[in-house]
Amino acid sequence: MTPTNDAGACAGPAGPAAGSAPDALGYVRAIAPYQAGKPIEELGRELGLDPATIVKLASNENPLGMGPASRAALEALLRAAPADLGRYPDSNGFALKAALSQRYGVPASWLTLGNGSNDILELAAAAMLAPGRSAVYAQYSFAVYPLAVQARGARHLVVPAREFGHDLDAMRAAIADDTRLVFIANPNNPTGTFLPPAAIERFLASVPAQVVVVLDEAYNEYLEPQDRFDSTAWVRRHANLVVSRTFSKAYGLAALRVGFAIAQPALTDLLNRVRQPFNVSTFAQAAAVAALGDAPFLQRSYELNRDGLRQLCAGFDRLGLRYVPSRGNFVLVRVGEAAAVFQALLRRGVIVRPVGNYGLHEWLRVSVGLPEENERLLAALPGALSDAPAAAR
Repeated sequence: MTPTNDAGACAGPAGPAAGSAPDALGYVRAIAPYQAGKPIEELGRELGLDPATIVKLASNENPLGMGPASRAALEALLRAAPADLGRYPDSNGFALKAALSQRYGVPASWLTLGNGSNDILELAAAAMLAPGRSAVYAQYSFAVYPLAVQARGARHLVVPAREFGHDLDAMRAAIADDTRLVFIANPNNPTGTFLPPAAIERFLASVPAQVVVVLDEAYNEYLEPQDRFDSTAWVRRHANLVVSRTFSKAYGLAALRVGFAIAQPALTDLLNRVRQPFNVSTFAQAAAVAALGDAPFLQRSYELNRDGLRQLCAGFDRLGLRYVPSRGNFVLVRVGEAAAVFQALLRRGVIVRPVGNYGLHEWLRVSVGLPEENERLLAALPGALSDAPAAAR
């Protein structure tokens, strides 16, 4: 299928808004800001609900929260050096890079730290894109990709999804003479689809050297053991590959915003040229170092998620709802009139994620929670479905 030159989720209103700066770049004005999941406190205020009774399954967070090692590291930091909070963090992130270097077997010069992996995606776009260049990404892939491309005034080459995931052959065919960046999410958000390693290896081997490939592995730690692979080995073979990872998901550090990239030195140098100084806080760096050493918590997070996926999918099966098998910490489920079901769930104190901005108007994305939170969603769904207008599911 032919890729579209369409910003999709990032397209905002054409023309200047009232009171806007007259010299604003048109492609910047065209951006529709990222819409985050609804906070618990906001829903409580809107509907007069007790926040303690609200279940949030909307933002793919770790329901266990922060691990004990990270919590202890933050508490120790506050006790030992509160005066240091008036100083900037280590902009080079020496301790965290040393820990990452040991974990992944790469030199520190191959690492870039980010304010979450979202920051890494933006850095790649800032380094490689500009008006007159293009980027390739898949339909139904992470909403930040079109936002990052649009913010640089670059051309969008959006490749139709294949079974809700990436069609790598079509993505390779879509690469044009002006293409400088390709985004691949594995597993993909919001659909949860997974590309086997052999398919990614073939794709990387075929991509022209001037095109940078960002392999977004935000959900890598949730993969089943038989699906796991060493993407750093690909970085050693491909000078145009950036592997992006985060501490926001399985490591439970979403509020601290810390991610990282692995790439060969020349590409790492480019990313660091556009990286803001002090982009990862002292707290985030300390918590991430501790998280890397907390293998029991990471295993517990994986097992809770594995069991939670099974619980949700079994519940959807009982309700006769179609869903996309997921390798992440969420499930995309078809509910018919999704906007109405979303609102009906909110009234029942359950927050999930509508994905109409992806063109998935009949679907909701449900993050895996604690067992009792998953059960709360499953118990609320029949009533929410009944409240919504009838639609094919």
